[in-house]
Amino acid sequence: MAESTASQIIDAIGGAGNVKSLTHCATRLRFELVDAGKVDQNRLQNMKGVLGAVPQSGDRFQVVIGGAVASMYEEIMHLPEMANVGTAKKMTDAEVKAAERAKARGKAAWLDSFFEYLADSFRPILGVLLGASIIIALVNLFISLGVIANDEANTSLMFIKAIWKGVFYFLPIMVAYNAAKKLKVDPWLGGSIMAMLMTPQFTALSDTKTWGDAVQCVENATLGTTDCTATVFGLPMQLSDYSGNVFVPLMMAAVLGLVYHGLKKIIPDSVQLVFVPFFSMIIVGVLTAFLIGPLGVWVGNGLGVILAWMNGHAPFIFAIAIPLLYPFLVPLGLHWPLNALMLMNIQSMGYDFIQGPMGVWNFACFGATAGVLFLSIRDHDKEMRQTSIGALAAGLLGGVSEPSLYGIHLRYKLVYKRMLIGCGVGGVVIAVLGWLFPSVVASGQTVRGVTTTAFAFTSLLTVPVFDQMWVYGVSIAVAFAVSMFLIVTLDYRTPEQKAEVLARVAQEEADRKLEAEAAAAPAVESAPAAPVPAASASAAEAPAEPAEPTKEVVSPCNGHVITLEETGDAVFASKALGEGVAVVPSESQIKAPVSGTLKTVAKTGHAYGIKTDDGVEVLVHIGIDTVQMNGDGFDVAVAKGQRVKAGDLLATVDFDKVKEAGYSTATIIAVTNTKKMTSVTPLAGKDVTTGDPVIEVEH
Repeated sequence: MAESTASQIIDAIGGAGNVKSLTHCATRLRFELVDAGKVDQNRLQNMKGVLGAVPQSGDRFQVVIGGAVASMYEEIMHLPEMANVGTAKKMTDAEVKAAERAKARGKAAWLDSFFEYLADSFRPILGVLLGASIIIALVNLFISLGVIANDEANTSLMFIKAIWKGVFYFLPIMVAYNAAKKLKVDPWLGGSIMAMLMTPQFTALSDTKTWGDAVQCVENATLGTTDCTATVFGLPMQLSDYSGNVFVPLMMAAVLGLVYHGLKKIIPDSVQLVFVPFFSMIIVGVLTAFLIGPLGVWVGNGLGVILAWMNGHAPFIFAIAIPLLYPFLVPLGLHWPLNALMLMNIQSMGYDFIQGPMGVWNFACFGATAGVLFLSIRDHDKEMRQTSIGALAAGLLGGVSEPSLYGIHLRYKLVYKRMLIGCGVGGVVIAVLGWLFPSVVASGQTVRGVTTTAFAFTSLLTVPVFDQMWVYGVSIAVAFAVSMFLIVTLDYRTPEQKAEVLARVAQEEADRKLEAEAAAAPAVESAPAAPVPAASASAAEAPAEPAEPTKEVVSPCNGHVITLEETGDAVFASKALGEGVAVVPSESQIKAPVSGTLKTVAKTGHAYGIKTDDGVEVLVHIGIDTVQMNGDGFDVAVAKGQRVKAGDLLATVDFDKVKEAGYSTATIIAVTNTKKMTSVTPLAGKDVTTGDPVIEVEH
């Protein structure tokens, strides 16, 4: 098998030594590098399993993986060369200054940091937000169908509401935890300070019956809320309902970061555990209650009022602008402030009006992906078909647009020209219908446009959460259909790109037919064989007789057999690449452990993939991490596509060089399609000679 995608990514990013830190979000690996100039972006963009490569300002870089990002992150972090990434080392004064200069590289580095702060404050809770939004959608659907009674006295309904309301009620604590963690502050400290504003003791301060003249309350007619002010320590304190608020925890965590790190500089290490949290809670807690909290509410309410005014007085502009802006905001991560505003609107006004137009953009995006899927099926483009199916499923069922954007749209620039028309047409439809058929919110107020009382990822599953659901449904259907129609009729590729795809597909089909014909051809002894072109010589050597079932995999060399766990390689030990064994070789020649066709021959000579005629796929991986030797000491004796018999020479290896380079010589033999077998049994813990069984296989 070829070098793993994880290893290839690290190699293309400039090696493990070029990685300062690595995190991931819902779809992307986020690197902070020593030198972004070392990145091979072209190689990353054309790498199987990678949807896109996005440079950021300074030395930040993002690699888009899609839904499998978490497993890819784990695989990368388990690579031996990544073992010391993120550990601190003492730097000279010159190195420190150079690092600071590198941080400042790029005119918008501070802006990137700001949006990363916003994104990382929300990203870890995307799963629970998505889960809660689906629960809301299903509840609304069942209420509309009459399955559940919309009755506050219905205990079952109240219990179900508690499940999703818990997410949004305590959202400020979650955001504060994540924001503090992003700023390298004890996250529990951030969560605790925010929790203070949500305790029964704090909320009870607004009870005029208990405190009398010490508390003054006034009605906010614009937002339909009540603002109270209490006298505490002789000072006025504005009291607000902080449940569901996101601006306050973001602002509080930023101040906490300054206070926390400042205290750590002046408080001795021996007592920091006690006094840094103590002073932080006192200082930031008081600041939040008296200043940051009221300011955060004011900022959030102010932005909500401004957008609400725009939606009410210029609904056409608003409804069209949102879907046309989102295709440019999402790839840059600039959509997070709008997400925060949506949550703030729901918290302050009881409804949100941004998500309807935002859904138009999402479905225009998914329509473009559906058009690409249609063309990939028509053109028999297997690679693009797989990419578009995954992206479309993530979009329609999860409301996630990044797999479509990075996997397809940003690679083929013509997609945007088609998709933006779908965004615009869908925006016009939701603007017109939203004006003609306005929503009536819980307060009885009439609002122009589509509204929702829940924060929902705009997918098929969450359509029921929107008021005037049919208006929203028609709008997203139009956006989807227009984008898909334009992609199907006008294509998403340039003529050169389309010709390249068709040529590749034709070659793959020709190769497939050649292999099938060669495998089915009977042996002919009565007449001399016709000359075989060099390119297809290996295929013509296919066996004439039906293949015997593969029952065992033999040792490729003399040596001692150990388990995969004993190799010390986390990836092989996890059996992620299949069940198998390793042989510590006592000779330099490595031979084929089964008969079959070489599907993979690494350029560096360290790895070989063989597929037997009855479908057993075997990996021979010579040494651990020997890809780093770049072929030095490896003399390859075979080529990809060649047929080999068990015992045929694959390579001659200078294992002394391998040892001198600091790598293990353990040679892995693994059945990579173990899951398709009835059983794969390793035979470890013994000395063997070449050809002795080391794995038993049962189909």
